[in-house]
Amino acid sequence: MANKMTKSQILAALAEKTELSKKDVTNVLDTLADLAYAEVKKNGEFVLPGFGKLVKVNRKARMGRNPMTGEEIKIPAKTVVKFRLSKAAKDSVA
Repeated sequence: MANKMTKSQILAALAEKTELSKKDVTNVLDTLADLAYAEVKKNGEFVLPGFGKLVKVNRKARMGRNPMTGEEIKIPAKTVVKFRLSKAAKDSVA
């Protein structure tokens, strides 16, 4: 299996393909991430066309088990962020 691309390899590849500097590409990706986090927090979702969307999901409180002792514990409700892959991305990979 091939190694995963590192962040610096991704930035270098994007800089080469877009003919922008690595610094510009880094700024774009950092700004996109900040925008995504702010939108998910405010509106509950952020769509990245061609890839999918980040969605804020509320998990209910539930009962779980401590794997070491087997003791039942209460897991509190919390909010998490999930990524839902777009159909186009699924189809292109599969």
